[in-house]
Amino acid sequence: DPRLEGWPLMSSPFPTTFIIGTYVYFVTSLGPKLMENKKPFELRQIMTFYNFSVVALSVYMTYEFLMSGWATGYSFRCDIVDYSRSPTALRMVRTCWLYFFSKFIELLDTIFFVLRKKNNQVTFLHVFHHSIMPWTWWFGVKFAAGGLGTFHALLNCIVHVVMYTYYGICSLGPAYHKYLWWKKYMTTIQLVQFIMITVHIGQIYIMDDCPYQYPIFMFIIWLYGSMFLVLFLHFWYHAYTKGQRLPKMARNGISKDQ
Repeated sequence: DPRLEGWPLMSSPFPTTFIIGTYVYFVTSLGPKLMENKKPFELRQIMTFYNFSVVALSVYMTYEFLMSGWATGYSFRCDIVDYSRSPTALRMVRTCWLYFFSKFIELLDTIFFVLRKKNNQVTFLHVFHHSIMPWTWWFGVKFAAGGLGTFHALLNCIVHVVMYTYYGICSLGPAYHKYLWWKKYMTTIQLVQFIMITVHIGQIYIMDDCPYQYPIFMFIIWLYGSMFLVLFLHFWYHAYTKGQRLPKMARNGISKDQ
């Protein structure tokens, strides 16, 4: 997309790949080794600011996705990418890039776990989810900033408003934990998100003719939604049915790891 010429991180996928590779190495190997003989960092105030900042950013991106298409003309069916330089099309491009960039900000989730020596939270699902999103979204922004491929981003922003509100309240301290009785519903919200993504993008198999410019992206999004639906169902089963993945406090609706 020539409209992205000169934009940060968009010249090639290598800077994004390097950042993600460095992140994976730090949170799975280097970070835990550096922290092995050190006391956990006390990051409560930083995390409170961080979590509520992500809430504000997610609210803003939700509004921008709605105003640049999803509430102003998209049909929720075969919505193709508008490659013009109209104000609405350029607004969608900016929103897509901001969403892509926000995935780098969210890598701090895992870094905070490592610095606080909460290594049990650095699971395969967590690291894989945080790694695959910015990498795949580089290609989405570079080639198809708009259209039906952005529906999952809109949903993800809405879900993150809820999730990071929970994390923000949790980081305020034990006095606020009584307000976190709804923790177990967050995984349900995530499951609903992936079901909606899979169903929405799955329409490509029943639509007679959809001239979406990059059909491969529709398949990748469908694969992504299906894959994470299975992974989160697996997490749900072990965490809430078998009770093997969460500490006792978390089973009661409060995570002591926040």
